[in-house]
Amino acid sequence: MPITINNPLLSTNIFIAIFVFILLITLRRKKDQELFPLALTNELKGLAILAVVFSHIGYFLSADHRFLFPLSIMAGVGVNLFLFLSGYGLTISTLKTEMTLGKFYKKRLLKLFTPFWIVIVSFFLLDFFLLHISYPVSYIVQALLGFFPRADLLLDIDSPLWFFTPVLFYYLIFPLVFFKNRPWLTAIIIYAASYLVMLLKLPVSIDVLHLYQLHILAFPLGIGFASFMFQPFFFRRSAPAGSGAFSYNNERPVWLNFCLKKFNALNVFVDSHKIFKRTAYYFISIALLLLIGYTAYYSDVDVSPAAEQTISLVTMGAIIFFFMLKKFEINALSITGLFAYEIYLIHWPLLSRYDFFFRYLPGWLAMVLYLCLFLIIARALKKISYWFSQLKISR
Repeated sequence: MPITINNPLLSTNIFIAIFVFILLITLRRKKDQELFPLALTNELKGLAILAVVFSHIGYFLSADHRFLFPLSIMAGVGVNLFLFLSGYGLTISTLKTEMTLGKFYKKRLLKLFTPFWIVIVSFFLLDFFLLHISYPVSYIVQALLGFFPRADLLLDIDSPLWFFTPVLFYYLIFPLVFFKNRPWLTAIIIYAASYLVMLLKLPVSIDVLHLYQLHILAFPLGIGFASFMFQPFFFRRSAPAGSGAFSYNNERPVWLNFCLKKFNALNVFVDSHKIFKRTAYYFISIALLLLIGYTAYYSDVDVSPAAEQTISLVTMGAIIFFFMLKKFEINALSITGLFAYEIYLIHWPLLSRYDFFFRYLPGWLAMVLYLCLFLIIARALKKISYWFSQLKISR
């Protein structure tokens, strides 16, 4: 590390062609008509982890930053997507399921820590026996507890694990401040708590603190979005059966049902307007793609945390809106999204310390093989983690 890619532009073009081809052949007509179904969240997770992996390779592993450009420019957006979807998923799950505080921590922390411990212990052992790298005991203990105060590419066991610490913080604080009748209030409280914590003299490096500042809004926004989409109490009103007034619906938010009924009553979207609908669909889709490309490229990196975070969130919002609007599913992203967390845990050490493919193969071929390898290891890791979790429960 860093690696040298022969003819990086050609390798990038070949990989992009292969990558786009795989995406296209896995397109399927959207079956689920919900606005934000599970398949869509998996697609977004898949996109998020790929954005992170491409960026880590293009900007931190490769000596030539032209490799994987422009696929490599959305790492911050990928991180925000992860946090947003974590907040969203945690809120939806808690709204749907009655769970005590103890059961919440047992379920969520085991799901978070089981694959994490398997990976971190494995890399500690591999580093010691294969690379003869040893770490201070204090560092090992901090790592096992999930605290990563720095993100050093050369010195840390897995530098992207700085992200694990704020996620753990959110998981610990979430059930303590969750209001089932007002989940949007939880979003405000968590944002305020995060902001106040960062005002303290945290025992973290300046770079890590900067990363915290860049991504402070994404998790609370996910909570707010979930409360708006799933349980919009501020739009809810009770009505007797058969009265025709709108009421709460688990599948679709009340405000949306109400708007759709109004549109139907006005005959806005009738058969005679199919051309208008199709034109509007393509116009909005193209506009969103242009917005995503523009804000991803002009991301205001290193201008200020506030400006960079705002641009990143705008890009994230446009991506989410586009994925909600599109009439097709991308199975390749969905499959990748199923193993996004596991890929996040394993990818950097394999690339930076145990690289084999980039050393001997063309860059485009190494990329294809690494993505396949990540999916294989991540799938095995998920199965092992599930086995451990079942073992603990059976006891």
